[in-house]
Amino acid sequence: MEPRSERLVTPRPAAAVVAARDTADGLEVLLLERHPDSPMSPGAYAFPGGRVERADRWDGAAPVGGLDLARASARLLDVTPPEAAAAFWIAALREAFEETGLLLAYRANGTPFVPATDDAPRFAAHRARCRADAGAFPLVLAAEGLTLATDRMAYWARWITPEERPLRYDARFFVAAALPSVPLEPDGRETVACRWSPPAGALEQHRAGAITLPVPVREILRSVAGQPDVATLLRNAEDREIHPVRPRIVREGGAERILLPGDPGYF
Repeated sequence: MEPRSERLVTPRPAAAVVAARDTADGLEVLLLERHPDSPMSPGAYAFPGGRVERADRWDGAAPVGGLDLARASARLLDVTPPEAAAAFWIAALREAFEETGLLLAYRANGTPFVPATDDAPRFAAHRARCRADAGAFPLVLAAEGLTLATDRMAYWARWITPEERPLRYDARFFVAAALPSVPLEPDGRETVACRWSPPAGALEQHRAGAITLPVPVREILRSVAGQPDVATLLRNAEDREIHPVRPRIVREGGAERILLPGDPGYF
């Protein structure tokens, strides 16, 4: 077994959203196919997400709905001040919008935001603007009179990229109740396809070799697969005890093996 590298890279804060919806056949979640040239898990299926930017930090301007800053900070434990904790909620929703066009928000009258057909060119421009500058996201929300649907989100999991990787993230995953169906459009840069899938179905496709699921995505799908509906998923998330999971990578005879806490050889 090769030793761990002594040159450790500090993981960057990141946020992702496990958007879920109810169907006649049970719960489905949104998965994205990463671009084949992506520096992180190219070609694999993942949840919308990315880096938490300084511009995501809540400053009183971003319309974040019913997000309780004190509770957000308490849930993330080691993230202070509360405005920095809120940034994870905002970043998760911003990334979903940038990568898929899915914007979990409410209109000024409290109704769920569903863009009209005529809105498509304007919101495509909004997405491009946000991709270029994360700080544009609250400005877009304000211009459109929208408030983020943070009341439909809950913290679910935390995964830290193994020390052996040169590109590392400390990622918080949130489950979220998707609003009424809206057209999804991959950005073509980070993602090339969007799909709704039952968690168990995605896991079966992975086992069959039809799709690739990174370890954190696979384990999170397993953790939500037994949830009967979105309401139960969110309810169970509220008191969920969350511990950071940091896989290890070991190389034996040129082959790479990933170990999770509790696996033989993990230390």
